[in-house]
Amino acid sequence: MSINRVIISGNLTRDPELRATASGTNVLTFGVAVNDRVRNQQTGNWEDRPNFVDCVVFGNRAEPLHRFLSKGSKVAIEGKLRWSQWERDGQKRSKLEVIVDEVEFLSRNQQGGGQSYGQQQSQGYQQPQYGVPQAAPQIQPAPQPAPQPQTPPVQVPPSADIYDTDIPF
Repeated sequence: MSINRVIISGNLTRDPELRATASGTNVLTFGVAVNDRVRNQQTGNWEDRPNFVDCVVFGNRAEPLHRFLSKGSKVAIEGKLRWSQWERDGQKRSKLEVIVDEVEFLSRNQQGGGQSYGQQQSQGYQQPQYGVPQAAPQIQPAPQPAPQPQTPPVQVPPSADIYDTDIPF
């Protein structure tokens, strides 16, 4: 069995590019910079080293995401890895990219970020918009019944199918 799942968070390195295939399927491509912390051998200090990850969104979610994403936006991405190989000018080339299933906006922008957009959005789910707090409605407390004396709980012995060998210590 193999598992192909990836979760990254970082900042968009460029504005997303929206295109369409010949069959009309929308394709949104963008890059995400993800930092990796490593210790510098000479100074002993920790340093951030960026990794640049290409991401692709296919289908109906591509166009709405294009409106909300921009260079510098902080996002969390969940998806799967796909390796592509091709030849250009006699040279073989390849790349590894993330096919995006879920996007969560981690920074706020003009459109009001801090939302997630993925499978839930395509099923009609709308994350609530939070703005200026509103006054809470006044609720009258319900009448409380007279307190009853507490009786100790009845202890029931464990069932017969629990053995000492089942206990991990």
